Amino acid sequence: MKASGLDSQLNAKWARVRGRLRSEYGEQAYRSWLKPLTLVGHTNGEFRIAVPTRFIRDWVMQHYSDRLRQLLAGEVNEFRAVEIVVDSARAPADTEANQPIYVQAPPAAVAEIHSPGPGADDVSAPLDPRFTFENFVVGKSNELAYAAARRVAESKTVPFNPLFLYGGVGLGKTHLMHAIAWHIKKAQPERRVIYLSAEKFMYQFIRALRHKNTMAFKEQFRSVDVLMIDDVQFISGKDSTQEEFFHTFNALVDQNRQVVISADKSPSDLEGLEERMRSRLGWGLVADIHPTTYELRLGILQNKGEQLGAEIPPKVLEFLAHKILSNVRELEGALNRIVAHATLVGRPVTLETTQEVLHDLLRANDRRVTIEEIQRKVAEHFNIKISEMQSARRARAVARPRQVAMYLAKQLTSRSLPEIGRKFGGRDHTTVMHAVRKVEELRSTDSSFSEDVDLLRRMLEA
Repeated sequence: MKASGLDSQLNAKWARVRGRLRSEYGEQAYRSWLKPLTLVGHTNGEFRIAVPTRFIRDWVMQHYSDRLRQLLAGEVNEFRAVEIVVDSARAPADTEANQPIYVQAPPAAVAEIHSPGPGADDVSAPLDPRFTFENFVVGKSNELAYAAARRVAESKTVPFNPLFLYGGVGLGKTHLMHAIAWHIKKAQPERRVIYLSAEKFMYQFIRALRHKNTMAFKEQFRSVDVLMIDDVQFISGKDSTQEEFFHTFNALVDQNRQVVISADKSPSDLEGLEERMRSRLGWGLVADIHPTTYELRLGILQNKGEQLGAEIPPKVLEFLAHKILSNVRELEGALNRIVAHATLVGRPVTLETTQEVLHDLLRANDRRVTIEEIQRKVAEHFNIKISEMQSARRARAVARPRQVAMYLAKQLTSRSLPEIGRKFGGRDHTTVMHAVRKVEELRSTDSSFSEDVDLLRRMLEA
């Protein structure tokens, strides 16, 4: 769109910026989010850009504003800032006045899609250009998932069906799924790929039911070459959606089309899913992504620092890798915060400023101990298998360590008694209460046992 009322030189610069955005983010993301951007004003290095809806503005601000600023600064020497405003009058001219504009929604968004007919591009969620194989840092905790994802992306045939990726929040499942989609789109553009969240799949199905258009829905999802569903645990308990997903899954597998699924738990541990569904999901390759190691966290921080073009002292990176253990998303967010602070305030990044800027995050991570970590440490200490923590065995050599682990879970985590019980083989909360009382009783009468528990607690809090 030509920026009316602006000089031709500025229009040419704006056209170059739009062209760069189109080539960098791809046609799909450009059509959905970047094409509606209209340059409407420029004064003293400050650009004013209009979009037709608040939804588009929020998405652009969250995902593309940094790159937009960089490109404008590269074109205009006196660049100072960019403001994105909502102007509903700038809706596309071919949109009927009484018809809402539907755009491609982000993975978790509940937005309807308006399209002339079924097709992968009409329903697939936008892909993040940062989430490629090249930007994925590999370590022992994720090497199987990474290798499996690459095999699926690079193979002309279906190596295993489905590929099921599982792990905690922020460990890289979504990154790998986006990377698979990017690679296929680049290497085999003729293949049709749909990537979306399970929640979005559910809303698409509900919309098809409401509009009595289920045949188009089936055609859309069963005619693709690769179907990728993120966070499949969200359809737990949704019987009709599960049924439709089950038939879609079977149809694609029968046609030898690739299916990739992600979840926060393994297929066998997903609650609220039918047994036949859990069984089907475990047919192919199940690859878990474990919590990060120190070496992997340090590698991720070094890679992120290079992407940001920021000079960060090694001691700061090592400090963050030691302190922030929860997930990759939080780790990268911490680095973004300290770099932004240094840029805005004009102070170099030091260990002291890092501790100041991240004081709330560091405090939250100081005592963030997981039940899984407690079970692992206790099992190692008492020389039993970690699987015994969930087993039904009542032998004292197993029951006592299990009670200690329950006691420490109550002391060191914010989980409720029922939640703790579920982590120990689906036990009742009264079993956890009994374990806590028993350990407290033994600590008061057996000094050696009490020292053992104290030692475990110190190891977990270190």
